[in-house]
Amino acid sequence: MLDRIEASLSSLAPAEQRVARLVLADARTFARLPVRELAARANVSKPTVVRFCRSMGYDGLADFKLKLAGSVSEGVPFIHRSVDADDKTGDVLVKVVDNAVAAFLQYRNAASTVAIERAATAIASTWQTGRRIEFYGAGNSGIVAQDAQHKFFRLGITSLATSDGHMQVMSATLLGPGDCAIIISNSGRTRDLMDAAEIARKNGATTIAITASGSPLASACHIHLAADHPEGYDRYSPMVSRLLHLLVIDVLATCVALRIGSPLQPLLQQMKDNLRAKRYA
Repeated sequence: MLDRIEASLSSLAPAEQRVARLVLADARTFARLPVRELAARANVSKPTVVRFCRSMGYDGLADFKLKLAGSVSEGVPFIHRSVDADDKTGDVLVKVVDNAVAAFLQYRNAASTVAIERAATAIASTWQTGRRIEFYGAGNSGIVAQDAQHKFFRLGITSLATSDGHMQVMSATLLGPGDCAIIISNSGRTRDLMDAAEIARKNGATTIAITASGSPLASACHIHLAADHPEGYDRYSPMVSRLLHLLVIDVLATCVALRIGSPLQPLLQQMKDNLRAKRYA
């Protein structure tokens, strides 16, 4: 794609050539900047930026940036920041979805399978010995904790979830050896969650953090499942961090179910039978 742009330089209008040279100078930066910034850097109008993209055979700037990002083997990172006032609904749709997809792909490429295996083994062992599994979160991660409880319950694994700081501290105090606490936080700096993690660990429970790399919570827990998403407070950022945490939970729950294996099958079948009987009664 970049070779084609370079080969087309002589056939472009002077203003469009400036946009092309901006792409060739730093394709990754071009892919993440809003149209206003791109126009300013190339010293052209915003319509000229769009016109260049169309002259290269693309539907518009959003389509061009998406293909460009793929060309340089990189998902468009946090592209929601390039949403511009003159974007059409289709542009917004692409950018918001691409933001979530980029976060998922970055997680897939950077995730530690060793950490996931350790966490899944710990949770499976806790369930098999009849000990307690608890999920803690606050704000958006509190919603994820509730969803995690529901996800595991659908697999026949009972657990507790709470987003209240006082309840988390009290509940962590009751944990002991063989129990497991999964603490979810985007920043990894929430004081209540830190307190709960420290108490649970001190009491001998296994602690698993789903949080940002290098955060205090990551260091405070036995096992760290890195879920890195910038702590921006842009209009889409909190939702993407929540979706990312749910993805980590989904991977973790599936690995736990595979480890437990056949003992879960009768429980799941009975659950389905009971739901079917209720649905059609």
